Amino acid sequence: MRRGVEEVSDHEVLCLGEAMVLVTPRQAQPLATARDATLSVAGAESNVAQYLADLGHRVAWASRVGSGPLGDRVLTAVARPGVDVRHVERDPSAPTAVYFKDPSREDGTRVHYYRTGSAASRITPAYLDTLPIASARLVHLSGITAALSASCAETATALFGRAREAGVLRSFDVNYRPALWSTQDASAPLLALARQADIVFVGLDEAAEVWGTTTAEDVRDLIGPSVSVVVKNAEVGAVLFEPGAGPGTFVPAEAVEVVEPVGAGDAFAAGYLSAWLRDDAPAERLRLGHRVAAFALGSVEDHADATSLRRPALDLDGTAR
Repeated sequence: MRRGVEEVSDHEVLCLGEAMVLVTPRQAQPLATARDATLSVAGAESNVAQYLADLGHRVAWASRVGSGPLGDRVLTAVARPGVDVRHVERDPSAPTAVYFKDPSREDGTRVHYYRTGSAASRITPAYLDTLPIASARLVHLSGITAALSASCAETATALFGRAREAGVLRSFDVNYRPALWSTQDASAPLLALARQADIVFVGLDEAAEVWGTTTAEDVRDLIGPSVSVVVKNAEVGAVLFEPGAGPGTFVPAEAVEVVEPVGAGDAFAAGYLSAWLRDDAPAERLRLGHRVAAFALGSVEDHADATSLRRPALDLDGTAR
């Protein structure tokens, strides 16, 4: 069965994780009193998949959604930029997850999740048998997937194990969410996944919260010398530590008027991975990450169309066409 799946796949990237229907009050009204709202779709790994598709890559997104209209909405939205959603399972007995934004708070936007018992939370390692893992150049997931359920955590570990066996690069965004689990519960599983990965994305602030680190160098030392570690420091910039003990490569963030920070980390990861797929130098990977993140920071949507950043496709000899 797995061989047949591989034969019909032509993607470069496989992203695995939950996508949800997002409800956002119009005009930054308080969630408690808002009378109208917009519906959109959001999810860490599906955001990465959509941005990679914007940038011209062949990408598949794997997950599970409910069999009702909210699941239809998710599939339509994620597929719109060109993401392959053929491997997403529909669950007739579990719902598509939903979350609400409360954008009116003085301390920043708060989110409220309704994802317990969702279709995606029922993902198990057996689902991996249906996915074209070995034909991808890289697989990507985030710590959010591991937080959804015990079976999702097992699936995340198993995905990286299968990718390693197939010689497929493993990309991991820590994406710690306090609303999903405590630092005590999250610390060890997130570190284990980071150490399984080839590329890790983590914010300096979230690393401090979940692991107690202080500097970017602390984060690199904790994860280990065999992993490419990208440590992001909000509006300051990001530093990349390549495998080994050498100094990091730092690129400052782009100046941008922030409309909404949610989703910017996913956009950054997609930009970096796009540049990696094109064999760009370390500094250029970080620069493209910042450029794509700027699109997300300037939009209220989790996914802002970034097709204007798409570069010409390359022939096998490396020339543009």
